[in-house]
Amino acid sequence: MKDASAGSPRGGALEGKCVVIIGGTAGLGISAARACLESGGSLVILGKSAEDAGPLVEEFGRRLNVIEGDARDPAVIDQVFELAQSEYGGVDSLYHVAGGSGRRFGDGPIDELSDAGWEETMRLNLTTVFYSNRAAVRSLRMNERPGSILNVTSVLATSPSPRYFATHAYAAAKAGITGLTTSLAAHYASSGIRVNAIAPGLIETPMSQRAAGDDQIMAYIRCKQPLDGGRIGLPGDLDAAVIYFLSDQSRFVTGQVLSIDGGWGVSGF
Repeated sequence: MKDASAGSPRGGALEGKCVVIIGGTAGLGISAARACLESGGSLVILGKSAEDAGPLVEEFGRRLNVIEGDARDPAVIDQVFELAQSEYGGVDSLYHVAGGSGRRFGDGPIDELSDAGWEETMRLNLTTVFYSNRAAVRSLRMNERPGSILNVTSVLATSPSPRYFATHAYAAAKAGITGLTTSLAAHYASSGIRVNAIAPGLIETPMSQRAAGDDQIMAYIRCKQPLDGGRIGLPGDLDAAVIYFLSDQSRFVTGQVLSIDGGWGVSGF
């Protein structure tokens, strides 16, 4: 079993902890992975392309394990947690980022939403969270340790944008993550397992390329997300909150959903 603190910065918020990131090789996930490593954590990350995590492996190799696979496969999720167990004696924190737009499957306004669009969008965005959260809770309970789970929902779950972001299966799936998060938080609080979520606005990731390339949508975002001059968010805008929730800094916090949206939810635009 590896020493989870080997090569970590002394006194980092995640020093000595094993963090699993589902969806950790791109966008929000790869940014959070670097932040977690810089905070002293040892990581097992799952992503579509292990090659994309190459620079992190070179820099933090002793504290980083990368599995290439599909978060929609429960056997792959189990493999991730088995590796965390064998390498670090179990997981301390889970960050579930994996998900994405269902437009390519047929997501859209409900009168245009196909059966496949609904089913595949739910599978990608909600079922994957079920798989990872179940595995994390089982690991934490097996090892009789407290821990933290952080899920990613969306501002679209509670603050719709019908003109530009009318993907109703996606919004429903993200709302489902909120319900799952709070239910788990209530049930497992007495076991010391904290479950929270963050709700990003529009962030510059591979998923947001459609919006980022549309001048009308970007003009809208400058008003909808007015903070910091009005802009699309950056993955790094979430990293401090991720460290807070995954570490003992949030040891008295559970069942919460934090919006990190540049003002989306309160802009009234």
